[in-house]
Amino acid sequence: MSIPFPNIDPVAFGFEIAGRSFDIHWYALAYVAGFLLGWRVAIYLVKLYRDNLRPNTNDIDDFITWAILGVLFGGRLGYVLFYNLPTYLDAPFEALKVWHGGMSFHGGALGVILALILFAKIKHVSFKRLADIATTVVPIGLFFGRVANFVNGELYGRVTDSSLGVIFPRGGDLPRHPSQLYEAVFEGIVLFGILFALMHIKQVRSRYGVIAGAFLTLYGVFRFGIEFFREPDVQLGFFFDQVTMGQILCVPMMLVGTVVMVWCFRCKTLAK
Repeated sequence: MSIPFPNIDPVAFGFEIAGRSFDIHWYALAYVAGFLLGWRVAIYLVKLYRDNLRPNTNDIDDFITWAILGVLFGGRLGYVLFYNLPTYLDAPFEALKVWHGGMSFHGGALGVILALILFAKIKHVSFKRLADIATTVVPIGLFFGRVANFVNGELYGRVTDSSLGVIFPRGGDLPRHPSQLYEAVFEGIVLFGILFALMHIKQVRSRYGVIAGAFLTLYGVFRFGIEFFREPDVQLGFFFDQVTMGQILCVPMMLVGTVVMVWCFRCKTLAK
């Protein structure tokens, strides 16, 4: 038994301007929804601190552009370097064709971290506090993105005889784990719920950096586990016949996140 694939049209709607047709995909709308909702939730989180310290709501308004650029450029560069470098070495200009798809979460995370560092330095705001707010809302975008992956029938899971199996149009005739939805639940809903709850605990949010560390650790744990159900990238396959590139990239995330979380929580003062 398997669950029928919904066969939702990847194109949400189209329009025509000056005789040219344009298609708006659900995947693009997922990015828009993630950024907009994340921005509004971040504004709410800033107000939890009930002080006049920065970042404030104006800083969040300014940072959203930096975050978008960090996600887009970092995500694309990460995909090129981590998942498809030989292909782009042979045809480097193909890396610029982002409309052909190919984004890496780990690359996007590095892009956002760089944006956080630069923004905090240039605007003279607390890097750790800004990182706590930003990482709390990241799972919102992850949720929408993974649902869009499912709608596109991409990044599907491994073959399974489970009743949860789905026969994807591009996945052959056998049912596969809908691993995109597993990620939407754990990396999106569950992770957001945990971080959002932590932000409401004064003893936690007052230790700047703890929540950002918790995000890195928990995302790494969830992604590492779900990779056992996800089909590895065809151009890479398995490393050492057992692990995927996604799992390899999660290991440093978990280690760094744990160190940051413990170190920041043990700080006796609010570190900038």
